[in-house]
Amino acid sequence: MAHLQLTALAGGAGDEMEEVALLGSYDVEAGPVGAAEGEGDEEAGMRRVQVRVAGMTCSACTGAVEAALSARRGVRRAAVSLLQNRAHVVFDPALAKDEDIVEAIEDAGFEAEILPDSTVSQPKSQKTLSGQFRIGGMTCAACVNSVEGILEKLPGVKRAVVALATSLGEVEYDPSAISKDEIVQAIEDAGFDAALLQSSEQDKVLLGVTGLHTEGDVDVLHDILKKIEGLRQFGVHFGNSEVEIVFDPEVVGLRQIVDTIEMESNDRLKAHVQNPYLRAASNDAQEASKTLHLLRSSLLLSIPVFFIRMVCPHIPLISSFLGMHLGPFRIGDLLKWILVSMVQFVVGKRFYVAAYRALRHGSTNMDVLVVIGTTASYVYSVCALLYGAFTGFHPPIYFETSAMIITFVLFGKYLEVLAKGKTSDAIKKLVELAPATALLLLKDKEGKYSGEKEIDASLVQPGDALKVLPGSKVPADGVVIWGTSHVNESMVTGESVPISKEVSSPVIGGTMNLHGVLHIQATKVGSGTVLSQIISLVETAQMSKAPIQKFADYVASIFVPIVITLSLLTFLAWFLCGWLGAYPNSWSAESSNCFVFSLMFSISVVVIACPCALGLATPTAVMVATGVGANHGVLVKGGDALERAQNVKYVIFDKTGTLTQGKATVTTAKIFSGMDLGDFLTLVASAEASSEHPLAKAILDYAFHFHFFGKLPSAKDSIKKRREKILSQWLLEATDFSALPGKGIQCWINGKKILTWS
Repeated sequence: MAHLQLTALAGGAGDEMEEVALLGSYDVEAGPVGAAEGEGDEEAGMRRVQVRVAGMTCSACTGAVEAALSARRGVRRAAVSLLQNRAHVVFDPALAKDEDIVEAIEDAGFEAEILPDSTVSQPKSQKTLSGQFRIGGMTCAACVNSVEGILEKLPGVKRAVVALATSLGEVEYDPSAISKDEIVQAIEDAGFDAALLQSSEQDKVLLGVTGLHTEGDVDVLHDILKKIEGLRQFGVHFGNSEVEIVFDPEVVGLRQIVDTIEMESNDRLKAHVQNPYLRAASNDAQEASKTLHLLRSSLLLSIPVFFIRMVCPHIPLISSFLGMHLGPFRIGDLLKWILVSMVQFVVGKRFYVAAYRALRHGSTNMDVLVVIGTTASYVYSVCALLYGAFTGFHPPIYFETSAMIITFVLFGKYLEVLAKGKTSDAIKKLVELAPATALLLLKDKEGKYSGEKEIDASLVQPGDALKVLPGSKVPADGVVIWGTSHVNESMVTGESVPISKEVSSPVIGGTMNLHGVLHIQATKVGSGTVLSQIISLVETAQMSKAPIQKFADYVASIFVPIVITLSLLTFLAWFLCGWLGAYPNSWSAESSNCFVFSLMFSISVVVIACPCALGLATPTAVMVATGVGANHGVLVKGGDALERAQNVKYVIFDKTGTLTQGKATVTTAKIFSGMDLGDFLTLVASAEASSEHPLAKAILDYAFHFHFFGKLPSAKDSIKKRREKILSQWLLEATDFSALPGKGIQCWINGKKILTWS
């Protein structure tokens, strides 16, 4: 008798998937929603939005944005991430609007944009919707009282008011306890006609539209959108071929809006949901491209200035040409003046704009230091040039100083932009786990399935019946309504052994269907899926601030004024020392006088000082750590947890079944008869080669590496290619193969009946 021992590296595949409290709503600073007593009540009715903030360069900028938001009436909490160029704001919609948030940030000197696809509402259990229903068939006050009485007795209904004259009813209800369809059904059961007109629930989304080539196409789109019931407002951006819409999901679905645009335009216009993460990546790429363009321009202008000052004087022919006079000015000085002026005021315009915005609102940042240092050098050089032109005495000029400073700062900015883009790689990888499309099962008028249609996965709605083919990903969280298969859920649960799925089994969006066709009914879509909650948790963790970062932000906020003060003190100290003769005159001989000598020291202090490293170090570490952890299946709830982790001495795991490599592996094969182990593995592998069972691949891999490598497999492409090449040379032919679901397989090999069981 032969015995084959299979180990899934701490399996636990049979465990039921638990509701992961880890994935619950999480506030940036306060921790899990409802973690503290009464906290949920405080956040009830609050609106949360994410705002893209452009122009921030250091922690002083984030402090200025947070201060501006916190001072705005109605804002409960604001957290700003420098690396993500994003602000997370929680505010009372009764006291403030989205426009107020944008205005507060712009008043602080930065550009702001509400992310249309990142508006976050409170969980449904913590909010009340107000729905307006059309009620037909009412003839008197008794009918009104009857309807109101029925509605107020429904679970989850807070208040109900019915108007006979307008045949309308307004109902406040908890959507987690009762749905709008159940309210309509209750009214109809009482003998009246009912339909939902609109609700206070609304959603905002950005659609990309292909086919917008002319103003006429825009007019057609306007006419189509105006006719869609439940569409609150919309704005068409012709240049980007995008339309931003606010709609009531209780009245109209996003898929219905997309389908209506295509049908009403006779397929001339096609709409698709813009992926927020791809859009963010596009913004990062545009920012990197813009910064690279400025850097190239600055280099092209600064390098000639450097050569004119440092190299050309040692080349007699060029030196004599540059020394020639054009009017009262030397040609070399004029060339440097022209080139540096372009660097200072064209390439460096962004620094002046940012510094002006900061100073206008009483704050300081790195741009202020850059402007002060470069402008001082430039203005002195211009004054020295004019003085020499009209007096004949030519003091030294330092045009190249301001040009090279701007070039080096832009180089640092470019590296910073690249670093910001790389820190969000973990989010991008998580997003890529979700499939881009889904197969929607269509129904006819009788409710029978009549076909299927491929749609964008973002258009899946709760209650949709979806078809999941073997080898494809599950598009949304749901329940199996037909078929059997095995699904690899290791990306969420860590279970290495694929989970068997049958009717009524739950499935998780983004997991892989290994074999067998499944029909599932979507229960959670969009931000409600487990994968979306994981992404949200990682984003929240990356935006959170560690306690040490708060101290760093405070230091950065006062850093610039301190640097400017030190720069002035440096100038005064060297100037007084030179005026009093405290150092030899030869020290300042090159600079012609102690004023210029002292000014160079002062400019050096301003230029060298940079609070960016101080403000970027901690958030970069938090983003990288949470990103790397997410890639390895470890979810970290922010910088506070990371900072405290250094004090951890022992880690205790209460469930080893999720500490796996995500795949099944054979660890031991034992023979309890005189049969050779190699012959036994050949027979078993030959039989399992025709099986679709997830453990069959593990057995086949083990047998292959036993024969050809004598050790467990390594994930090398060369080994994989070699394996595929020689598989047919050692496997035996299996006949009369049949699989017994839940038991194993049976077949005949060389006249021997082979039975395996799982």
